[in-house]
Amino acid sequence: MSAPPNILLLYTDQQRFDALGCAGNPEILTPNLDRLAADGTRFSHHFVQHPFCMPSRVSMLTGRYPSNLHITEMAVPVPEDTVTLPGLLRQGGYRTANVGKLHFLPHSNRDHRDPHPSYGFDHLEISDEPGPYDDAYRAYIARTRPDQLDAISRHVCPPAASTWREQVTFRDTVPHDLVAECWTTTPFVGDDDATHTAFVGQRTIDLLRQAGPSEAAPPFFTVAGFYSPHSPLFAPQRFLDLYDPAKLTLHAMPDDVRAKADAAGYDEATLRQAMHGYYAMVSEVDHWVGRILDTLDDTGLADNTVVAFTADHGEFLGEFLRWGKGYPGPDCVSRVPLLIRAPGMPSGQTCDALVEAVDITPTLLRLAGVTIPEHVDGSPLVDALAGRDFASKRGVLMEDSQCEGGWRSWRTATHRYVLHRDGVEHLFDLAAEHGEYRNVADDPAHRDALLDHRHGLATKMIDAYHPTPRSWCY
Repeated sequence: MSAPPNILLLYTDQQRFDALGCAGNPEILTPNLDRLAADGTRFSHHFVQHPFCMPSRVSMLTGRYPSNLHITEMAVPVPEDTVTLPGLLRQGGYRTANVGKLHFLPHSNRDHRDPHPSYGFDHLEISDEPGPYDDAYRAYIARTRPDQLDAISRHVCPPAASTWREQVTFRDTVPHDLVAECWTTTPFVGDDDATHTAFVGQRTIDLLRQAGPSEAAPPFFTVAGFYSPHSPLFAPQRFLDLYDPAKLTLHAMPDDVRAKADAAGYDEATLRQAMHGYYAMVSEVDHWVGRILDTLDDTGLADNTVVAFTADHGEFLGEFLRWGKGYPGPDCVSRVPLLIRAPGMPSGQTCDALVEAVDITPTLLRLAGVTIPEHVDGSPLVDALAGRDFASKRGVLMEDSQCEGGWRSWRTATHRYVLHRDGVEHLFDLAAEHGEYRNVADDPAHRDALLDHRHGLATKMIDAYHPTPRSWCY
């Protein structure tokens, strides 16, 4: 009987679905992620369940929709007894670890030196933001590269954290010296091996080398939580030098939106410099993914390790004249990479079926031979990984109670339907040119599609709800 596979989850923050060479972007340089895709399966239509970090992350790492977790907005601390993927794998005999970003707790109203809830992890090196807190990242730099501490303090203390510190008279030990606006590309002033991305990459490599190929060792589940390419746009110069911003292709917009861009602060030069920094940050992650993959090869772990790569949500990057993420979750925000390489599975596959982030937990549990709890909302993707017939979902769900008074969306192969708490409906025809910019819910020509998607979302919400189970017949 074969041993359970090790599992390595590589997780970025705010990476769009098209920020990969293997996804058809000829300008972004991601040779190592392209190599991972070539060795496994790329899911081209993978969607997250929330457009912000915290709800999306807990949804993915539990396999449950945000509404079933009662976490549909930011700043809701994840209850410590939440049943998580690492907890289930630990019960199945795995050693579990997280390095870098986890973001199960709000980070702006706490002392990051305090012990962190385990959430099923045996080993935690938590750093939810690169530099502004006394956390595992700063401890690592203080131990290995103390001369770089000033360089990593360039990320400003978030405004909410500053307010909290003033109110509770918390004495900050970290100097803050932000040298650029969030969306102004700036070279990292320290050494290349002192960035947050390098910290996550190197500590992941260290854990892999400690694990070794010993047959007596239990299997591991390790999450590498990269913060990049989340803003602020800091990247080492070597990765910025990979790109000429003048040659980058800007995202297409309707003429009427493009006409407003300059006045709104989204002129061509601003968009190009932001894309430059964003692409450089992705390429830095790619560099460390390559080193991690090489370590798996060098240690003999590659043949029995599942490697998955994904992100918590995407990024507007100037589309819709917006930065960041959020409502109403268009593809640039809701659709993110998903690459999975599993031992014994075919390579070089692309699956175009609609899949969701809640599918990742049951997939990894199935590959590990660990029971999938009934309350898990997602479905295993193992048939797709194995090259067998795999049916696309009718649609994928996104939920948010934070923006626009609360809303749900239902994204199918042809449309995105958004229903607001007050009953207002939006429908976007994805097949039309610039279709995500035009609400056609009131267009009589789209009435049948509106009715179909209204029905699809309603039935999905009924199907997705998990009540507390009965203990007996009455």
